[in-house]
Amino acid sequence: EVLALVGEHLTNAQIASRLFISVRTVESHVSSLLRKLGAADRRALADLTPQVSSPSLPSPLTSFVGRAAERAALAELLAGHRLVTAVGPGGVGKTRLALAVAADITSRYADGARYVDLVPVTDSSMVGAAAANAFGFGEQPGRSPTGTVVSKLAGTEALVVLDNCEHLVDGVTAFVERLLAGCPGATVLATSRARLRLPFEYVFRVPGLSLADVAGEGDSDAVALFVERAAMAGWSSSYPHDRDRIAAICAELDGVALAIELAAARVATFGLDGLEAGLADPLSLLSGGSRLDARHQSVRSTLDWSFGLLDPKDQVVLRRASVFAAPFTPAEAATVAGHSPLMPGEVASAMARLADHNLLVVVPSPSSTRYRMLETIRQYGSERMSQVGEFDDVRGRHLRWCLATASELDASADTSGFDEVADDLWAGLGWAARQPEWRADAQDLAVRLARLTYARGTPSQAQDRYEEAAALAADPADAAAALHLGAVVAWGRHAGNEAIRLYRAAAEAASRAGDTRRAALELLNAAEILAYAPGILSEPAPPGADHALVAEARALGGGDAHVEAAVLVVTAVQGELLDPATLELTERAVELARRVGDARLESVGLDELTAVRLAYGELDGAAAAARRRLELLTPLADDVEMAWEYSDALHMAPMVYLAAGDLETARRYAQQRSELPFFREAHHLALEWLLTTAAMAGDFDEAVEYAAGFRRGWLEAGRRPIGGIAFAPAAAAMVYGIRGDQEARLEWLDILSEMRRVLDTERDQPGYSRVFLALVALHRGRLDDAFTPLAEAPETLRHGYDGAWRPWYAALWAELAVLAELPERHSRLDRARFVVRGNPIASAIVDRADALDNGDSDRLLAIAAALAAAGCRYQQARTLVLAGGEARAEGEAMMAGIGATPMAT
Repeated sequence: EVLALVGEHLTNAQIASRLFISVRTVESHVSSLLRKLGAADRRALADLTPQVSSPSLPSPLTSFVGRAAERAALAELLAGHRLVTAVGPGGVGKTRLALAVAADITSRYADGARYVDLVPVTDSSMVGAAAANAFGFGEQPGRSPTGTVVSKLAGTEALVVLDNCEHLVDGVTAFVERLLAGCPGATVLATSRARLRLPFEYVFRVPGLSLADVAGEGDSDAVALFVERAAMAGWSSSYPHDRDRIAAICAELDGVALAIELAAARVATFGLDGLEAGLADPLSLLSGGSRLDARHQSVRSTLDWSFGLLDPKDQVVLRRASVFAAPFTPAEAATVAGHSPLMPGEVASAMARLADHNLLVVVPSPSSTRYRMLETIRQYGSERMSQVGEFDDVRGRHLRWCLATASELDASADTSGFDEVADDLWAGLGWAARQPEWRADAQDLAVRLARLTYARGTPSQAQDRYEEAAALAADPADAAAALHLGAVVAWGRHAGNEAIRLYRAAAEAASRAGDTRRAALELLNAAEILAYAPGILSEPAPPGADHALVAEARALGGGDAHVEAAVLVVTAVQGELLDPATLELTERAVELARRVGDARLESVGLDELTAVRLAYGELDGAAAAARRRLELLTPLADDVEMAWEYSDALHMAPMVYLAAGDLETARRYAQQRSELPFFREAHHLALEWLLTTAAMAGDFDEAVEYAAGFRRGWLEAGRRPIGGIAFAPAAAAMVYGIRGDQEARLEWLDILSEMRRVLDTERDQPGYSRVFLALVALHRGRLDDAFTPLAEAPETLRHGYDGAWRPWYAALWAELAVLAELPERHSRLDRARFVVRGNPIASAIVDRADALDNGDSDRLLAIAAALAAAGCRYQQARTLVLAGGEARAEGEAMMAGIGATPMAT
C-alpha cells in the first residue's frame, strides 16, 4: 500500500494520512522498499510501482502449457455467469487453468482479480477470514470477516478466484452466497473436486490434457507438457519415435497433468524404458477402490510408482511431512518427522531429494527456505501415514510443535512470524479438538491462538478462539477465564451485546466452579457496559437492566471487598456530576480498586474521575487523572484484559487535552490511538480524534481527508449508531460549513443525527454540537443563528462530557455578546474568564472579544501571535481579520489558504 501511494507521488505525510499510520512508520516502509527493490531514490521507487504492486494473482513457478480450447471456453462462461466452478479430480490441472484464465480476463474487471488458496483452511467457518487475510482486509468492529470482505468489495468490479473448495463446501457456499448478494460487480471462479450445488452455479468440468494434436501442427497438450517438464529435469528427446512413446505414456496416465509432471521428473533418471516398465502393470499399483474415477486412479498409480522408487527414509519424510498444512522449514519438519527410524539431521537432505523429484515445491521466504507439498501429494502422504499406523503419533508430534511454536510467539514482542505458521496452528487445533485425549492441549492452543490473533489485529478471531477454549475446558474455572477474555475482546471491538452475553456465560461458569466472587465481578462488568458504554450496543438493553445486574452481583458476592469496589465503580456516577457526593464516591472507588489490586477497575474509576473533574472545570485535575490512567495501563497495553481500557484511555486523553487547549498533545494521543491494531480497518474509530483535533486547529485540508476515511469506515461498519464518537461528524460539518459547502455540511449533520439516535434523544444538543454550530454561525456573521446554540450560560453544560467543551463554549458565548453589543457583555466576559482558565486558546478568544470591545488593534495582533503559538490556525486567521488594517489582508489570505470562505465581519 505504501509503494502504491509512492507511485502516486504522495509525500510521507500524505501517505501517513491516507493509510492512518504514523509518518515514522511510512519512513520505515519507504526505506525498506528502497533497500529491497534496489531503487536509487524515491523517483526510481515510483517508477517500479506498476511492476511490483499487483497482488491479485500468484505467479506460477512454471509455464502453462496448452489447453487453448479450455481457456477460451472457461473465459466465455465467466462473461455470462457470476459463479463458475471448475470441477475435476485431484491433479487434473484445475488450479493452473483457473489462474491462466484469470490472468487472461483480469482486464475485464475494473478492480482486477483476487485469489484465495483454501488448501490450508481446515474449518468451514474460517473461509471468510481466509479471504479477508488474502485480500489484506483487516477487521471491522461489529462485522464478521465475511461481512468485512463483502463491505470492501461491495462497490467494486472484481474476479474472485476460490481455489481448492472441496473440503469446505458448506463454508464456501455460505461465503459465495453473501459475496455475490452483497457485491453486484463481483464474479467468482471456484475450483473443486465436487460442485458447490448452488442454484446459480455453472459447472465446468476440467478434462485431462488432450492426447491428440487437435490443430495438426505438432505435439498434443499432454506430450508438450511432458517434454517441457522433462527438459527442466535435464532430459531431451533423442529419437524421432520418442514422441510416440511419450504419447503412449501420457495416454496411460489419462492426460492428468500432475501424473505427467511426476513421470517427466523421473525420465532423466530412468529413461522412457523405465517409465514404460513402471506403468506396464498399473493394476498392481491401483489402491483407490471404486470411489475413485479413472483419472484419480492414474494420479494414485503415478504417486504409488514414484513413492515406490524413493529411498525408504525419503518415504518416511514424505509421509510424515504431509501433516503440515502450510509451507514448512527443514527444522520444523525435523521436529515433527525426525524420529525413529530417522535421525533429525536426515530430514533436510531427504526434503531436498523430494524436491528434486517434484514431490515438494521450494517456496522462497525472507527468513528461510520453506517447502510446500501439493494438496494431492499431501493427501496421498496422509493416507500412507494411516496405512503404516503412525497417523495419530505424527499428528500428536505436530500438535506439540504447534503448542511450542505458539508459546514462543506468544512470549515474543514480535509476532510477525505468526502468519507463516498460522495455517498449521489452525490445523493442529482442529485435529486436537476432536481427540478426547488431546482436549487439554487443544484448549491451551486455542487460548494461545486467541492472544496471537488479537495481537495481529483480528479480534473477532480472538473472540472465537476464547469461546472455543471455554467449550474445550474440563474445569469450569478455566471456562470462566476464557469466556471473560472473550467478553473483553468483544467489548474492545465494540460488540457490546456479545460482550454482555459472554460476561453472563462467564458468571455462570464461575458459579459452577464455586467462585461466587468471580461470578459477581463478571455480572458487574456487564452492568458497566450498560451504564457507561451504551453506544456500543447493537440492540438497546431493557430499562433498569444495569441495576438488575448490580443487584444480582451483590446477592452473589456481597461483603467481599473486591465486589464492593466494583459495585462502587459501576454506581459512583449515577447522579449529577457536580454533586459533591459524586466526586467523593469516585475518588473512593479509585482508592478501593487500587487496594484490591484490580488495575482495570482502577482504570475505570480514573475514567470516571476524569469526567467529574471536567464537569467541575478542573482541567489540571482532569489531565492528571487521564495521565494516571495511561501510566497505569501503558505497561499492560499488550494484555488482552486491557483491550477496551487502553483504547478508551487513548480516547479520553485527546478530549482532556482539547479541553485544556493543548492541541499538540491532543493530536499526539489521537495519532497513538489510531495506530492500535484492532482499529486498522475501523477508520471511523481510528480517526475520531484526528478529525476533530485537525478541525479545531484549523487544518481543514487534513480534516477533510480524515472525514472521508471516517465516513467510509462508518458506512463499511453498517452505519452503527456509536453516540460516544458523534463529535467527529459534528466537527466535519463545522469544517464544511466554514468552507461554504452546504450540501456536504448537511450530509455530515445527518450522520451526526444517525450516530446519536440510540442515546437520550430528549436532551438538548451536546456541548460539542453547540460549539461547532456557533463557530459556523460566527464565521458567516449570522449572529441570530449563533444565539440558538449559545442560548444558555456556560455553567449549564454539565451533562456527560460537556465539561470538555465548556471552555470553548464560554469563549464563543462571550464573543457573541461583544459582536452583538449586548448590554451584559462585560458581565459575560468576566464569567467566561473564570470558565476558560487553563485553556490558552479559549482564554485568547475571550481576550480577543475584550480587545474588540475596546477597539485595541495592537492587542489583537498580540493575541493572533499567541494563537499561532498554540497551533490554532483558524482562530489566528480570524483574529487578524478582526484586527483590520494590513493585518486583515494577511488574515484573509490565511483563510483562503485553509479553504475557508471569506469571513463576515
